[in-house]
Amino acid sequence: MESAELFSEERSAEVVAASLAATPDPRLRRVLTSLVRHLHDFVKDVELTEAEWATAIGYLTDTGKTCTDTRQEFILLSDVLGVSMLVETINNRAGGGLTESTVEGPFHMVASPPRALGADIAEDGKGAPCLVTGSVTGPDGRPVPGATVDVWQANDEGYYDVQQPDVQPALNLRGLFTADDEGRFWFRSIVPRHYPIPQDGPVGRLLEATARHPNRPAHIHFEVSAPGYRTVTTHLFVADTPYIDSDAVFGVKPSLVREFPTVDDPERAARVGLPNPFRTVNFDVVLRPAGAHAQED
Repeated sequence: MESAELFSEERSAEVVAASLAATPDPRLRRVLTSLVRHLHDFVKDVELTEAEWATAIGYLTDTGKTCTDTRQEFILLSDVLGVSMLVETINNRAGGGLTESTVEGPFHMVASPPRALGADIAEDGKGAPCLVTGSVTGPDGRPVPGATVDVWQANDEGYYDVQQPDVQPALNLRGLFTADDEGRFWFRSIVPRHYPIPQDGPVGRLLEATARHPNRPAHIHFEVSAPGYRTVTTHLFVADTPYIDSDAVFGVKPSLVREFPTVDDPERAARVGLPNPFRTVNFDVVLRPAGAHAQED
């Protein structure tokens, strides 16, 4: 009886992949088999030392220990390696005017509070006031009434509420809005600031070791959904923000960058409930119908 192929440097991936052949779930079998092959090719390519392997295990262990209820260090690691953006882009290929997706980020850790259209999400009143308007449509231009628009952002110092629980009000700069019968939404906020991603953990050590800056350009997060459509997770970027061309997590796409012009109009300011002058921005979202295929590159 012929014995099974034993492990060797030359056939390591083939031997381990063979052990996965009976995996009942075909997708799991494909993913794990490919993972094994690529991992073994990587180890052979760099000729990984035992000390480097131990360092990697320790690094991943530290990454797990850094995760809390309000911080997801593994997502942050995926972000700075460009994996999050690649997964998003592959799964949400946008064509035909569809709104492009980008990373969710590690700070969507709490549920946004339901708010009425026009509400002010800046509960502490700090920062340059801004009116955000927009609409939700399908690719045919027809409005999507009742679409859910979930937004969250950093404050004017570059921090999210969960990063400053003793400084910012809970759920500051977060809101869950329902578009009106014409698919329109609007709310009051502040102009967000650029900010560094957390640097006090394993991801920060990686950026320092690779001489990379930790900064993200100013942006507002959007997650827009509606029955019969695919949810899109995206950002609205401030055009004149620093780091627009060197986002630490590679999240910027040209179609998501907008000007935030200043409006000097006391009458309009009074009408929308903001001090004069104020900034404004419009962000229209186009959703893909459920079941529609992503646009191929």
